[in-house]
Amino acid sequence: MSKNRVELRRIFDDNDKQIRGYVTVLDENGKVVFECLSLERAWKGNKTNVSSIPTGTYPLHKRNSPAYGYHFHIYNVPNRQYILIHHGNYWFNTKGCVIVGKEFRDINNDNLPDVTDSKKTLRNLLTYLDERTTITIT
Repeated sequence: MSKNRVELRRIFDDNDKQIRGYVTVLDENGKVVFECLSLERAWKGNKTNVSSIPTGTYPLHKRNSPAYGYHFHIYNVPNRQYILIHHGNYWFNTKGCVIVGKEFRDINNDNLPDVTDSKKTLRNLLTYLDERTTITIT
């Protein structure tokens, strides 16, 4: 298990479409070693493919797939499977997963903040975590 851990703080509930947040990686002493932004679907009762997941602490493992390359898999989410942290820019790029990025900016002119530099941000996040760790979502 990695000595670094991840915290995701949901900060902005923009509307019925998305939630913005901050991702922080902390070392074993609680020192911040990496930060980025997050974007998720809005809370809709933990419904598959349309809702963010419940707050809590979950196992987090690195994973590789043809669709996303190297990314993270969040395990033990009640009544859900294959919740990932992966790249994307818009709330509709996720079906209940978490996407990460560098800054919030409306890049598709729909009046909703999106995340930028997602692939690069995900690559950076991957360097701070071992194969297995935990994520706490508040």
